[in-house]
Amino acid sequence: MRRTKAYLFDFDGTLVDTMMGFADIAADVISMYHGDLSFDDARQKYLDTSGNPFFQQLEILFPNDPLNRDKAKIFEERKIEGFFKTRFHEDVRYTINQLREEGHIAGVASNNFQELIDKFVFEEELEFDIVLGYRDNFEKGPAHFNYVCEKFGLEKDDLTFVGDSLKDAEKARNYGIRFIGICGTFKREDFLKSDPNTVTIEHLKELLEI
Repeated sequence: MRRTKAYLFDFDGTLVDTMMGFADIAADVISMYHGDLSFDDARQKYLDTSGNPFFQQLEILFPNDPLNRDKAKIFEERKIEGFFKTRFHEDVRYTINQLREEGHIAGVASNNFQELIDKFVFEEELEFDIVLGYRDNFEKGPAHFNYVCEKFGLEKDDLTFVGDSLKDAEKARNYGIRFIGICGTFKREDFLKSDPNTVTIEHLKELLEI
């Protein structure tokens, strides 16, 4: 961790407690269109594929379903109200500010839409060095990681990605950067099943102690 020059953070479930609410909305939408799936099963499928934009999750779960576009539209419309009622907890504010004071780059790499992340961060008045959300042909993973490395003149070994999902861990691992899993959406044992060397934390402040 001492080699880390830049910390990139996933947003939903990592910096803000939105994932459980999103999971409930997604489960409601999925079970509405797929009556053979219970609410609980649909919710678990959403969580298992989290870390991707919802429209991509739907393609993973229901490939080539012509109604996937409608499902995604409903989900995105319904999630907005709850999203903007969420706030950064004080430990998040403290950790981000402290990392930046210590000379680290602190940024967001999310698959939530760019305009939503920008608005949230602006209204919450928490300063990051860079905020990256989803837009066409530019999503969390190699595209975001490459952009940050090029913008700040970094090597892969300078970068640590912090996220709450197994897909986040997979994206970091496949790209070749360090990953720290924050427990909540998934448990420590879930991360360790995927990779027994995964470092996990319970609260963001623990980053300052690693």
